[in-house]
Parts: sequence; C-alpha cells; structure tokens
Amino acid sequence: MQRKSKVKTQKQKSKSRCIYINKTSHMLLANLTMDRYQHVYVMRHGHRLDNSDPDWAAKAARPWDPPLFKDGMVRAFQTGQRIGSQTGFPIHRIFVSPFLRCIQTASQVVAALSSLPNAMSSIDKTKLKVAIEYGLCEMINSVAIWTEVSPKDGKFDFNISDLESMFPEGMVDHNVDPICKEIPQWEEPPEECRERYVKVVKTLADKYPTENLLLITHGEGLVTTFSTFYKDTTVLDVDYCAYVELRREVSSKDGSVVETGEYEVAQSGIRFSHDPVTIPTPV
Repeated sequence: MQRKSKVKTQKQKSKSRCIYINKTSHMLLANLTMDRYQHVYVMRHGHRLDNSDPDWAAKAARPWDPPLFKDGMVRAFQTGQRIGSQTGFPIHRIFVSPFLRCIQTASQVVAALSSLPNAMSSIDKTKLKVAIEYGLCEMINSVAIWTEVSPKDGKFDFNISDLESMFPEGMVDHNVDPICKEIPQWEEPPEECRERYVKVVKTLADKYPTENLLLITHGEGLVTTFSTFYKDTTVLDVDYCAYVELRREVSSKDGSVVETGEYEVAQSGIRFSHDPVTIPTPV
C-alpha cells in the first residue's frame, strides 16, 4: 500500500501573466469564474519490473524500456483513485513519456479515474485527451540508463501506434503539437535534461491555461519540477507514483486572454531537505 506523505505548500514568487488562448481553450473560458484555478499534476511512473527482477534485462528485447511490475500497476491505479477522489475537479489532458512504464502508469490512472463512483466529476472519457510527449522522457544518458542495456546505436525507438492503443478508443489527441519533436540524443547532459523538463511543464501549463493537466514522467522529471517550483530545497527521495501539484488562479480578461497568478505547490511521496546534499539520480 502506498504510504501517504505529508503535503507541503508554497507559493512561487512570480508575477502574474497574461496568456492569449486558442479556440479550444476559448470554449472552456465560458465556464471560467474569478475563483477558477488551473491544476497541473506532475507524477512519477510506477514500480518498474527490472528493479524487482534483476534477470529481466538479460532476456529482454528492449532492456532499456522495462514495463511496470505488478505492484507498480496496483500503485498507479490507487494513485489515480486518490487523485480523482480528493480533487473535486476534472482532469482535461494527460501528457505522458513514451517509455512503456509511463504509458502503463497513465493507462492505469485513466482506468482508476473511470472507476470512481462519481466518475463524471473527475473524468469524461469523451472529453479527456491523452498525448505522448517526448519532452517528458527519461534522461537519455548513462546517468539514468545503464550503458550495458542502452541501444548499441544510441537510438531509442518507440512504436507510437502500439503505445497509443493502450488507451480507450478516441482518447488520444492526434492534433496536439508536441513540445519536443523527438527523443534527445544519447548522453544528453543532465543540466539540459532538467531544462527540458522545466520547459515542458511551463509550456504545457501556459498552452492550456484553462485546463487541468496530468503529466506522467520519470524520477528526475519529478525532482526537477519540485525543486524548481518549491524553492531552496534538495529532494532526498521520491516514491514511485509520487506527484507534485502546481495550482494557480486564472481569470479571463477581454474574453480572449487568461491572466495567471502565482503557483502554489503541493506534493505527495517526496522527501526533501532545505540543506544542500548530494543524492543519486532516481530513474
């Protein structure tokens, strides 16, 4: 069973912003009220199989792309239920890393949200949209992926159609323009990777300011997001399926512009310190 971590909150010290919205978001703007908030969840994938079965990689065709362990499936489903039952607002879009463990985590979360007794308050399968985002992928370097299991040619190939088929029919949004068009090159510098994560989170939030988002990524993506928006902290450890919630107030202006406020930050499953320490990279 997933251990519940104490939730902390902090406001990000940033100025309010005005964002021009697209036609799709304009439809949601009609229901926007002055106390409307945008919620952006950034979540780590569930327990990966190779951490429970050390012999798995030696037999796998894609040893760098492990699936979820059975307990990871259960925790992902439980986390989806937890988010859906405690929020009281809908999730409009899910963006997910193309790595299999993240796709399977997203699939379990969708199933969990759909299973809630009052499911329409958390998910409407005719409206919820899913898209694969390369920018949420694992760090493409030997820090996060062992050299001995990485592709010999340095190419990380994904069958996107197969991955998209893991979601209910009609849920994948093929009209989404991804932030990152391809997987980074092998031995991506860690600092560039962290910049990538921050760019993707901020860009997606600003692209869909009137929609609540769930971004499913990897350990370093969660660490980077939390330490970026929750200032002066060092993350010590993150649980599988841990998540950060970013919340900001949004309001309409002139019918076509959204004004956004400061972010408030909450988290579940992250242990951190305000003292600088050196920790290994979670994968």
